Amino acid sequence: MSPTLSKLVRVQPSGKRLIGLARNVLYRALAAEGKTAHGLSPILAILDEVGQVEGPTDKFVTAITSAQGAYTNPLLIAISTQAPTDADMFSTWIDAQKNAPDPRVVCHVYAAPEDCELDDRKAWAAANPALGVFRSLEDVEKQCKAALALPAQENDFRNLILNQRVSTASPFVSRATWQANGEPPFPIERQKVWGGLDLSSVSDLTALVLVTEGGDVHPTFWLPHEGLLEKSRKDRVPYDVWQRDGRLQTTPGKAIEYEYIAEFMRGLFDAHDVVKIAFDRALFNHLKPWLVKAGFSDSELEKFEPYGQGTLSMTPALRELEVRLLNTQLKHGNHPVLTMCANNAVVVGDSGARKFDKAKARGRIDGMVALAMAVGVMPTTVQIERSFWESA
Repeated sequence: MSPTLSKLVRVQPSGKRLIGLARNVLYRALAAEGKTAHGLSPILAILDEVGQVEGPTDKFVTAITSAQGAYTNPLLIAISTQAPTDADMFSTWIDAQKNAPDPRVVCHVYAAPEDCELDDRKAWAAANPALGVFRSLEDVEKQCKAALALPAQENDFRNLILNQRVSTASPFVSRATWQANGEPPFPIERQKVWGGLDLSSVSDLTALVLVTEGGDVHPTFWLPHEGLLEKSRKDRVPYDVWQRDGRLQTTPGKAIEYEYIAEFMRGLFDAHDVVKIAFDRALFNHLKPWLVKAGFSDSELEKFEPYGQGTLSMTPALRELEVRLLNTQLKHGNHPVLTMCANNAVVVGDSGARKFDKAKARGRIDGMVALAMAVGVMPTTVQIERSFWESA
């Protein structure tokens, strides 16, 4: 429509192309599919809404960045609202630049403070430099009013308007609340511990979470060693990195071998004062023979308590876990696998009948299921406080 630009650029709408006539430069719009990006050599690539990429890698982005290696001075521009979790690709890019700045990279993050109130206008401006210019102030006011009236819309507002790293799926525990409980846990030696054991069927994540009276949280996770990289790509989380860093245990073969879980439990019972271990009854029959083979006595086996996954059992467990988290009575040390599960955990139902909903979760939630079961078989916080004062 512009006579001036028409002399400089030829538009090909059907192919979504622009051709710069002066230097014969081709601009193309590409679909975000890995196959379409192969064979190209773009000196300039502009990636829009990179925060929508789930997980640490993406075939399309990898193909683009690899293709730019043909030039000595390529330019990559990534523009997006923040991704929902720390494990997503755009988050890893931002965090890498914060932790170890690369002089070749320029990173600008316009985001509101994590603990800000929804109606804090300074927070709005921090996340939206164009607010009141070409970003409508009236629209932000309208969306804020809706988020204040409907808690279910709060995470949408925080992610899309305040540019905070939160999931729009309304997780069971907010990011700020989870981080408030992120202090390093004390060792469990000479402490009573309760546990939750979420067993996997074949090749999924198995989780054991131990909790002490003082709120120290010690999780252990297992996956089969074979196929770990494929599992990382499928779930879009760095299982291989966590395994290398000692945050994830692996068992030989392609499936979880309960023999190794039983041997781990044997060492746990020998070294610590285990009061109870809650477990999902569905798979315990497969583990029990291995516990017996590992030398568990009848009295020790009685410490394993079947725990339902429906609303009847989970409602009080979730209520107690929520109380402890809101009162910062837990110390989980920001364990990356457990934090991933916390970010993914979504509940269904109201305060009178709730349970975890794996169908709505973004990814694995096994660690949070195990944590909820551990807290569910513990004495309540009121009982713990009363026994403490009585002993004092």
